[in-house]
Formats: sequence, structure tokens, C-alpha cells
Amino acid sequence: MRRGLVAVAVLAAVTAVGCDDGTGVRVVVKGAAPATPYSGPLYVPTKAVDGSSTRSLLLASGAAGRALECDGEIFDGGGPDGWSKSDGGDTPEEGLKLYFDMFQPAQPDHGYRVERREADRVLYSFDVKGRTKVAVVVAKDQKDRPGWGPETNASCDPAELPATFTAAQGWEIWTDRVGRRVPVSLLSSSPGAEHCGWQSGHLLTLGERTYLRDPEGVLGRDGLLKAPYRKDVTMPADARDTGYHYRGWHLWLTDDKDTAYVRTADGVEAWPQEKHGIGCQ
Repeated sequence: MRRGLVAVAVLAAVTAVGCDDGTGVRVVVKGAAPATPYSGPLYVPTKAVDGSSTRSLLLASGAAGRALECDGEIFDGGGPDGWSKSDGGDTPEEGLKLYFDMFQPAQPDHGYRVERREADRVLYSFDVKGRTKVAVVVAKDQKDRPGWGPETNASCDPAELPATFTAAQGWEIWTDRVGRRVPVSLLSSSPGAEHCGWQSGHLLTLGERTYLRDPEGVLGRDGLLKAPYRKDVTMPADARDTGYHYRGWHLWLTDDKDTAYVRTADGVEAWPQEKHGIGCQ
């Protein structure tokens, strides 16, 4: 999603004067004002809609969603879900910090700058290469909520955030054949849940299909696989290289996409599809 403007990146300015979160890390940093900041209204009525479609997230995230400069679509966003009378901050910066304290979002919690400021609202943006990837609007003295606190928020796909941040968060970001980071909304992977006893397994989700790596049989034992996982197979003649890779894994698929073939330094593994929605109690 684009809004036709160029913002000034300030990630390198984390030592500039700003709001300290108590650990010496600047939640808000100061940098040169953008030549053309987001020019839309800072208050856009929101509407909670079930689902995570682009339309639903834009309806829910108000001005924050419209302030993003994503390469792809909006990934996450939300609207007023607020603070009590005793929570509101005395300054906009305290209102932004309250957002992280309340919601603990999977987003960077420092390195933001003021993109727009009005009497009762401030738009904060987290920029990557001069483009807004996370936006938070804080507002003052809303109904039954005195002081400053978060009003709307939105973020781009994690693959558009800095690699140092996504690695620290445990995101496994795949890349394509030319080294571009692949959106997790398209392709994602993760270890199996430890609390389920599945940590030796691995999940790979591509679109609406999820494939499972199960070298110790923990997933097959629970009946989650459509077929057995195979550690060493011959690559099918009709398999094609998707170009997607993560560390030493390279993803190949056949036309029917029933099995994911993962080429490694040791050979080829066959990851079967899940039988039904994966989950454990």
C-alpha cells in the first residue's frame, strides 16, 4: 500500500534526544521532518470487522492504516481498545509507551518519530529506508479516558521490518531467488509448539496449505499428517524450484502441491500436508 510520499528514515538516529523507555533506548527519536508527511486526517472512524482481510484491517485501523507505506498489503491493525481513567499519559510520548505496555505488539518498541502533530492527536511512525512500516496514532482526552493513549495502530508485513528485529522475534523470513524477503503472509515457517511436545517438528505454510517436517514422528503420532514425512527422497521429475529459501532449505513443488520437497545440503526431504487444522490443547 502506498500513499505517495517519502518519509525520512531515522533508524540510525536512536541516540538523538527523545523519550527514554527506562532502559536507555529511545522510544521516540528526533530527525529531519519529512518533505511530505501523511496529509490525511488523523481521526478516521473505525469499524471492527471479523477477519483479517485488507479491507477489514483498514476499517479497524483508521488513520494509522492509511499512513502506512507498505510494499505489499497491510498486515495488522486495530482501533480504540483503551485505557482506563488512571492509565492515560501526560504527554503524547507517554501515550505511545502505553500502547506497547498494554498490547505488547510484535512490532519494534523504539525508534519512532513524530510524523504529524495536532492539538489532540499525534501520528508516530517507524520507518525503514524512509517508508512508514508501523504507524500509531495517540489521542488526548477521549471519552472516559483522560490523558494521552493509543487510538489506532497498523503495521506492514514483518518481512518489511529490519532483519535484526524479526530475527530477535523468532520470525523465519524466507527469501526469493534474488534475495528479496518473502512476506510471511505468503510464506512462513516455524518450529512446532514446545508445549505440545512438537518442537522437533517444523511447520511451513504457503498460502492456504501447511506442510510438516516430522523427523522424530511427533506429528505423525498425533494423526496430523496426510502422508508420512520422508527424510531422503528422489526429487520428482516434475518438481520445480520455487526460488524460495531459508538458510539451507530450498523449496520445490510439484503441480499438485500435495507435498513440499525441501532440498538441503544432505539431500531432499518430503514434507507432507497437514490432515486438518493443526493445534493442541
